[in-house]
Amino acid sequence: MQRLQAFKYELRPDGQQERQMRRFAGSCRFVYNKGLALQKERYERGEKKLGYAGLCKMLTEWRNSAETAWLADAPVHPLQQALKDLEQAYSNFFAKRADFPRFKKKGQRDSFRYPDPKQIKLDQGNSRIFLPKLGWLRYRNSREVLGTVRNVTVIQSCGKWFVSIQTEREVEQPVPQATTAVGIDMGVIRFATLSDGTFYAPLNSFKRHETALRKAQQAMSRKTKFSNNWKKAKARVQRIHSRIGNARRDFLHKTSTAISQNHAMVCIEDLQVRNMSRSAAGTTEQPGRNVRAKSGLNKSILDQGWFEFRRQLDYKLAWQGGWLVAVPPQNTSRSCPCCGHVSADNRQTQARFACVECGFEENADVVGAINVLRAGHARFACEVSDAVGSPAAGTHRSDSGAALSRP
Repeated sequence: MQRLQAFKYELRPDGQQERQMRRFAGSCRFVYNKGLALQKERYERGEKKLGYAGLCKMLTEWRNSAETAWLADAPVHPLQQALKDLEQAYSNFFAKRADFPRFKKKGQRDSFRYPDPKQIKLDQGNSRIFLPKLGWLRYRNSREVLGTVRNVTVIQSCGKWFVSIQTEREVEQPVPQATTAVGIDMGVIRFATLSDGTFYAPLNSFKRHETALRKAQQAMSRKTKFSNNWKKAKARVQRIHSRIGNARRDFLHKTSTAISQNHAMVCIEDLQVRNMSRSAAGTTEQPGRNVRAKSGLNKSILDQGWFEFRRQLDYKLAWQGGWLVAVPPQNTSRSCPCCGHVSADNRQTQARFACVECGFEENADVVGAINVLRAGHARFACEVSDAVGSPAAGTHRSDSGAALSRP
């Protein structure tokens, strides 16, 4: 089977290379924004949206125009990739996967991508990589790059430049080393509770740094905008945000790796995180209730990264030869695993489950994980039987939206 994997390293450019990378990122941002403005103008005039090929023709005109001749100094492929990103943003909007595309701002996710592997040279022995119009750049070689290079993305984050190298390689069909199945109940007090009784406490990365971040933002607000002191204060805020994100990603990777290596099948609730973290403020005519409490809950959900955790579990289980089964979350914490009685009275407190029918008592999160595991077994059996009966076995999605991910 083919495995796509990205390897990220910190770059060590000299002054000239760093200035060039800033120019290239700015050129890609300019092309993206100009393409988005053009699409909006065409829509207001009642004209049809330009496709990727039409935008590339416009890019050629922009590069040859006297007003934007400086675009010719940047490599053409990253500029084309910026237009391809714009086309993908429109596709995500029409498919209701994302909001309408917005204009990019300087200093926010500055990046550019080289899609042609023939123009890229990787010298791992000397910890350097060759990129068009940048030459050889040194990077911090923390691990070996496995596979054939497909594309390279250069990213700026917190004043530092990073390179993400996506590779492709052939690996044997994985066979899971573990033989157990487990259900997972996600929560705020307990990040993840497993059906065997073990649980992972939440990291709450943002909450740990919230005070320092607030003070840094207050200090930044007192500076004159775009002054040298304001830039220093902004860099301090960026460093704190970077520390929060790095700690969260590290925690999620370690947790998802441990679970995927120790279990062949993982059952998880099919939670709609976007809907769960939506604001409860309401409108002026119909104001919401318990807005402050809901705001704190939303902050905790987003701080723990539930969606990213599920995404990592999905591909890591596939790499191990395992399965991820998503089941509907309805009544998982209200159903008694002993007698099957479903009632809201079974969970009178947030932490304790006590069945009003048979008297069974257990931690509410453990009960939820057990019910998720049972529902996952039923869903897995149905999906496997459908896959055996269908002409092409693969990833199947049921009417309820729960999916079975298979390698």
